[in-house]
Amino acid sequence: MDYIDYYKTLDVNKSATEAEIKKAYRKAARKYHPDLNPNDKEAEKKFKEINEANEVLSNSENRKKYDKYGKDWKHADEFEKSGYDPNQQQYSKQQSGQDFSGFGGDFSGSDFSDFFNSMYGSAQGSRGQSKYRGQDFNAELQMDLASAYTTHKQSLTVNGKNIRITIPAGVENGQIIKIPGHGGNGVNSGPNGDLYITFLISNNSDFKREGNNLHSTIDLDLYTAVLGGEISINTFDGKVKIKVAAETQTGTKVKLKGKGFPIYKKDNQFGDLYVTYNLKIPTRLSEKEKELFTELSKIRNHE
Repeated sequence: MDYIDYYKTLDVNKSATEAEIKKAYRKAARKYHPDLNPNDKEAEKKFKEINEANEVLSNSENRKKYDKYGKDWKHADEFEKSGYDPNQQQYSKQQSGQDFSGFGGDFSGSDFSDFFNSMYGSAQGSRGQSKYRGQDFNAELQMDLASAYTTHKQSLTVNGKNIRITIPAGVENGQIIKIPGHGGNGVNSGPNGDLYITFLISNNSDFKREGNNLHSTIDLDLYTAVLGGEISINTFDGKVKIKVAAETQTGTKVKLKGKGFPIYKKDNQFGDLYVTYNLKIPTRLSEKEKELFTELSKIRNHE
């Protein structure tokens, strides 16, 4: 397994904070998302590398292991139990009671497990065989924005097994959640690995989502804009009526509090909906309408 610099993948410094890593991940995930780069194999590869880097660096425990053991970070628990240092390619005499430094070779990765069992397993005696944690699995789950608006259950197949999960309302595009114990089986009664699910959320609605807030543009007829009135607009929660102030200008933005997107894992809390008015000039005017507009123009110009 070649060494991959996860910090370089996300374009952050090794001292980056969790918030900086999260921000960098979201920026990179949007740039290389398959929906924005159809049939682009390089972008698809880059997207997978970004998710892999985020899986490690966004988890404080995994990040510590990676910083210490590099490409062998997944074997950190094995190394620490055995006293093996992959950077020095030797065991600690205090831990093993034996010095294997003279054997040479690379005992990292999968080769280490075989070497340890054959050369060092017999010394465990009554302590039994070493337990190893199962492999973590990664999966992608596609859904539309309307589905992400409500909490719901969904079934998916991972490594030949069907699992049913509850998806909380408010998940974001590119967000990764962990399902503990649904990864690969552990060895020698060791714990199972975890399942990491990346959500790919498409948006075919009339709304633009920014975090927990939604944005929409509504056509407003000239007469309502001038005289004011009441209009009905669509939200994810059904239609609502709003009042339009007289002499409303095109581009005017109004906020509907609590009519945005659900806040992830916070019951009954929502973002806001921002509505921008687009003034619609009437067309196909009748002769009478033209006369009236001409009269209005004369009145306006003589004020």
